[in-house]
Amino acid sequence: MLSCSPGGYPDRMNEHDERGNTMTGVDPDRLDDQQLMKELETIHRTRHDTLLYGSNDALRAHNERMAQLEGEFLRRNPRRPVAAGRTREGARERGSGESTTPTTPGT
Repeated sequence: MLSCSPGGYPDRMNEHDERGNTMTGVDPDRLDDQQLMKELETIHRTRHDTLLYGSNDALRAHNERMAQLEGEFLRRNPRRPVAAGRTREGARERGSGESTTPTTPGT
């Protein structure tokens, strides 16, 4: 039985591909849209525990996998909607005390 760190991650990772790099799952470009979103949700949910309790190797693998998944999401969704409050201009507006909550016209 594998022992686990406080974050619930195995203390040792034994799986390696042909090049000797730690395996991080299915190549993101082979996932369908639903699988990709599930993988992104999972990796974002586990991020905090990995940062706090994971070994350096676990954090490195997490960073690499997150970058792969997010890169694939951005490749597939180049025109994704961007909330005004998540832009540089929107951040400036938040600093001046204006609300970032979206409003509907006429309210």
